[in-house]
Amino acid sequence: MAKISVIGAGTWGTGIARLLCNNGHSVIMWSPFPAEAESLRKTHVHPNLPKVKLPEELDFTADLEDAMKDKDLIVMAVASPFTRTTAEKMAAFAKPGQRIVTVTKGIEETTLLTQVEILAEFMPDCVIGALSGPSHAEEVIIGLPTLIVSASETREMAEYVQNIFMSPVFRVYTSPDVLGVELGGSLKNVIALAAGMADGMGLGDNTKAALITRGIHEMSSLAIRMGAHPETLSGLSGIGDLIVTCASMHSRNRRAGILLGQGKSMEEAMREVGQVVEGVYSAKAAIGLARKYNVTLPITEEVNKVLFEHKDPKTALLDLMVRDKKMELSVGGEDLPEGWK
Repeated sequence: MAKISVIGAGTWGTGIARLLCNNGHSVIMWSPFPAEAESLRKTHVHPNLPKVKLPEELDFTADLEDAMKDKDLIVMAVASPFTRTTAEKMAAFAKPGQRIVTVTKGIEETTLLTQVEILAEFMPDCVIGALSGPSHAEEVIIGLPTLIVSASETREMAEYVQNIFMSPVFRVYTSPDVLGVELGGSLKNVIALAAGMADGMGLGDNTKAALITRGIHEMSSLAIRMGAHPETLSGLSGIGDLIVTCASMHSRNRRAGILLGQGKSMEEAMREVGQVVEGVYSAKAAIGLARKYNVTLPITEEVNKVLFEHKDPKTALLDLMVRDKKMELSVGGEDLPEGWK
């Protein structure tokens, strides 16, 4: 049995905490709000997951020092806009060699850093990894089969997290490609906004399939240019997470996109969804990375214009459709058939 702290009491952190409790670990969840921690302690029900009773042995606290003291593993589960401020506070209590795994997906807009990079900035002596993949909290918390990836620079850390989380309903693979796993989990939220807009406009399955396919091409182009492995973006944390985020009504990004496609503003869509829409925060960061690494991301560019320049989604789609003609993929390279040279 491991002693584990989940930092963040949102739906994803709650789903993770229940899974770890069911795996036989001693788990405490931290909320920055004392009233929220007290309510969870009394009711053992999360307000956004009202049909699920949390294990009685699951504990709650609003004291960050208490949450981090003498823990075998810290699970970072705050929404990405709050990673930096939370990590800064955590640093006062982190011990050298402390294991931390982030389950948060997002790229910081101002610095273009991933979640692992932000944590490492404040806690450089800790061992930090990422856990990512197609994993909606609403399904994990009721025990539906889920597959996910544990990524770390060291095999020991990746396998440690794998062993902690693995269960008959939660299968964990390992990967050395931390950057690729994090980029896949972040960039797919931007593409899901576009897929949601297509749904909101009633454009059908052909359009969504095209957005998903060209979306994974955009994600891969940027990630590979940044040094990620191509296979990572073809796996669970890439195309797997992209598919579920573009297809499911559990996806906040897809729901926000639907509202945008129906004519709502970005502010109205976020307010109606009622939870952090990670893709909104990663959209500008994705463009920043694209310019830094000289990569063209047409879908991401149009999503940014809809979000921040009030561009009509219908016009954005038309502009994607009338772009210059090109070959789909760089098929064959130097070995193109004679008739294609």
